Amino acid sequence: MQPVPVTCNPTNLQPYEVALRSSLATPNPLLRLGTRGSKLALWQAHFVQNLLQAGGWPCEIVIIETKGDQILDRSLAKIGSKGVFTQELEDQLREGTIDVAVHSAKDLQSELPEDLEIVAFSERETPNDVLVSRQPARSLLSGEPFTVGTSSTRRVAMLKHFYPHIRPVDMRGNLQTRMRKLEEGHADALLLAYAGVHRMGYTDQVTQYLPTTEFTPPVGQGSIAVEASRHLSADKRAALRALVNHADSETCLLAERAYLRRLQGGCSVPVFALATLHGDEIILSGGIISLDGRQLLKETLLAPAPEADRLGVALAEKILALGGAQILADIRQKVVT
Repeated sequence: MQPVPVTCNPTNLQPYEVALRSSLATPNPLLRLGTRGSKLALWQAHFVQNLLQAGGWPCEIVIIETKGDQILDRSLAKIGSKGVFTQELEDQLREGTIDVAVHSAKDLQSELPEDLEIVAFSERETPNDVLVSRQPARSLLSGEPFTVGTSSTRRVAMLKHFYPHIRPVDMRGNLQTRMRKLEEGHADALLLAYAGVHRMGYTDQVTQYLPTTEFTPPVGQGSIAVEASRHLSADKRAALRALVNHADSETCLLAERAYLRRLQGGCSVPVFALATLHGDEIILSGGIISLDGRQLLKETLLAPAPEADRLGVALAEKILALGGAQILADIRQKVVT
């Protein structure tokens, strides 16, 4: 590949941009992308692959099965929240069989091992939850009781809080499995993330978009996270930063993940947060809800965008002081983590 013409002074570029431009002058080494094997996970891996290959980096996708893929007869809360969809991928990062692991950002635990890091976040998809049903008029607002399939403790708790007439039904499996179960009548509707529904082509079955002011999503929903060993070569890291990372989405997710990290939340803890950028400021709304849906705490703070991490910690401290610490303690007594 021919070098990309440089029309500005390279000394003014970010270090990873300088490294990327230099690497384009010579053939680039193969980048091995580790991923789970579901259709949605593969869509995400191919999305990252396409971005990298468009920038001149050849990629190979390596499928790795995780504990979360293997155990489908128990809820996520009962099989443990830490690394349920990531541990095996991280093991392969350490062994060097893959260069990076491609995850749904919402699946990543709040604290990564010291030898690993997130090197890129993709541009975020619409973060809303949606109701999916084969009945076009189906809505949580109708007042009609019906069953909704979900494996999320957050969604179950929010249904109990906002729509107590709805009966949650535990439903595990990849998106295609859940859609099949819906068709077979295991539930009247599903609560899902719009991002996955859209990427898999099921938007024609969305009957209701839930507002983020009510059903605030989990940290990271809608974005793809690329994880790597801290020993990843500088040229590969530079390529990932320049070709995959979306700066505004990264700023928002850094705030959300700082919030989650301070609360030590996970899949079994119904914690939620959503950050948005408004000019030079970042607005972070987040909270926690008890498992029975009776107690819901939510607050909103804002700060300059460069202070995303501090903002996340500040919001967590406020939620803890308002009663979140007791809600967390109660949840951890009831849930195996």
